[in-house]
Amino acid sequence: MSAPWIVLAAIVALAVAYVLVPVVGAVFLRFRGTHELKCPETGAGAKVGADAQWAAVTAAFRHPVLRVKNCSLWPGRKGCEQSCLRPPSS
Repeated sequence: MSAPWIVLAAIVALAVAYVLVPVVGAVFLRFRGTHELKCPETGAGAKVGADAQWAAVTAAFRHPVLRVKNCSLWPGRKGCEQSCLRPPSS
């Protein structure tokens, strides 16, 4: 009687292993570290670090949600909109 639950658990485990883990890993590797970006508010160059863990977790269920973890223009511009991580609007 418990065999169907074991099969179902195995299917879910395989789905996680072959779908979610590669997606989460790829997003984490893409957004880790700092990147040289242009600040959309000041126009100056800045070294920006994204919150790679948060991006990876949110990528498991939808498009990654990006947040700035650190920026070379902080603390002076700490309350900025963090629009440097958003793709440019066409």
